[in-house]
Amino acid sequence: MKKILMVLTSVSEIGATGESTGYNVAEAAHPWKVFKDSGHFVDFASIQGGQPPRDVVDAGDPVQVAFTQDETTRAGLYNTARVDVVDPEQYDALYLVGGHGAMWDFPDSEGLQKLVAGVYNAGGVVGAVCHGPAGLVNVDLANGIHLVNGRKVAAFTNDEEVAAGKDKVIPFFLADRLEEQGATHVSAGVFEEKVVVDERLVTGQNPASAAGVAKEMEKLLAGVIHQEKAEEQQQAEALRAEKDAKKAAAAEMEHRHHP
Repeated sequence: MKKILMVLTSVSEIGATGESTGYNVAEAAHPWKVFKDSGHFVDFASIQGGQPPRDVVDAGDPVQVAFTQDETTRAGLYNTARVDVVDPEQYDALYLVGGHGAMWDFPDSEGLQKLVAGVYNAGGVVGAVCHGPAGLVNVDLANGIHLVNGRKVAAFTNDEEVAAGKDKVIPFFLADRLEEQGATHVSAGVFEEKVVVDERLVTGQNPASAAGVAKEMEKLLAGVIHQEKAEEQQQAEALRAEKDAKKAAAAEMEHRHHP
């Protein structure tokens, strides 16, 4: 079992439009199900802490309904930790949930930048979907290079912003900003699923890609677990061999003294 932290926006309004927003429930719910079904522990944090605002719940999606009704999840979302106080060493993976609000508070959050860099530098897995990759902007690794520099990533596309009618409202085009920081933005058609894996960074284009991002993160975590088990087995075998050698040596000594 691994510990995964989901990070949510604290922004409840799209710019100055008066239109309400928050984290995208589908982008939180479907990965949550993938992680939970795999036996992992899921925690929640947000930029400001407390109860983060959420977008509309699709009552026709049983996964979203289960997510919003799960008692443990509700308790976790009722009072999320603020990203500034989260210890990255406590988590094996970080998943940045999208929703338009993330475009306003993810990019300039130093707490989030430290959290993302901390998890990645320690060998953890980082995932983000839709507008979640806004939290990858301005993240520098231990070597001083942008996390996304030289990497292939997926994120909400310029065409999707136009289709959503938000291209005149958003502070910047996410795909363009990621490319400005050295990433190669890879995309599918408007609102089609697209998941990109580059080493331990997993990104998805839109809500349809959320479960796919979680599944790819799960594969990476399963690989870590497999490696850890193999190392544990090697250590156990080495310990057993050492004990057997000591027993054999003791038996040999006993035989010499009492032939």
